[in-house]
Amino acid sequence: MKKLYFLLLILIGATLISCERAFMVDDEDPHATNVFDYLWNKVDQQYAFFDLKGVDWDSVYEVYRPKVYDDMDSDSLFSVCAAMLNTLRDGHTNLISKFDVSHNDSVYYKMYAERNINTEVVVLNYLTVNYHTTGSLTHNAIRNGDVAYIRYSSFMDAITADNLSYLMEHYKNCKGWILDLRQNGGGNIANISTLLSIFDNHGQPLYHTQIKSGPEHDAFTGMTTVYADSTNYSDIFTEPAFTKPVAVLIDRGSYSATSFFAICTQGYDNIKLFGDYSGGGLGLPNGGALPNGWTYRFSITRTIALDGGNYENGVPPDVRVLIDPESTAQGIDNVIEAAADWIMQ
Repeated sequence: MKKLYFLLLILIGATLISCERAFMVDDEDPHATNVFDYLWNKVDQQYAFFDLKGVDWDSVYEVYRPKVYDDMDSDSLFSVCAAMLNTLRDGHTNLISKFDVSHNDSVYYKMYAERNINTEVVVLNYLTVNYHTTGSLTHNAIRNGDVAYIRYSSFMDAITADNLSYLMEHYKNCKGWILDLRQNGGGNIANISTLLSIFDNHGQPLYHTQIKSGPEHDAFTGMTTVYADSTNYSDIFTEPAFTKPVAVLIDRGSYSATSFFAICTQGYDNIKLFGDYSGGGLGLPNGGALPNGWTYRFSITRTIALDGGNYENGVPPDVRVLIDPESTAQGIDNVIEAAADWIMQ
């Protein structure tokens, strides 16, 4: 998977270089009107999800372009450009200046307002005061030692084969694992490959990807399939491959790399998703510089799951379980309990 991921980055770079040559704007005057038009055109030609998001980009131009004039101050111009990008409802879309960075409010609202976890309940009643820390993973056994509960808070934090070897040995008598990725906002996609390496399936397809290839909104390259790492399992681990059931918990805060991991689970029979829809974020971002020196980024790829779904707006769980306020008040996480019930059965 790592090899194909780096190949994908190379393909993205080559595609964007060709696009840049084809769509180069001659006038790079740093005045406000030109900065706005430059940004609007770049998004128009290279953004990947207009149809899926239901965004009429021409109408967006008609709304925000009249707000721009050449002698407006930088703060005002930044606000207008950020508001324009905000219509994409894409957490991988940002405008960056020396004084501010824009974020998509609808994505962040879902991540926090629709979270499907109470971390205090998890810490007090599942990890408990006797929890263990192995690298970036916190964990403990629940259900009288029959189920391993493992919390991974961010794909920004590295996972190593040694970390996973320890967990497999430590919980070798458990009937299965719960891997809690709720509110994991993503990070380094290479950690997905490491997590998947403990399973016995290697080299099988995980998902498909396409790169924006032209100015038309439906112009994409052909499908490229991303495969699981084909490295021989015995070259990495001394323990047997992990074939016991794994319940992966997701919610609206499970974004970007976490959504990628969620769709990868379709390639493994012993993994099931529990909780709420993920936050999405399955388009890889790329960007450039505006005439006034600000930079931008937005999604220029789209990802198709093995089942044919485009889950940019959220990967669906296999079993949808929403946090129950009454259970939470009693110190019970009913998402964890549902996952544990499945493992025990």
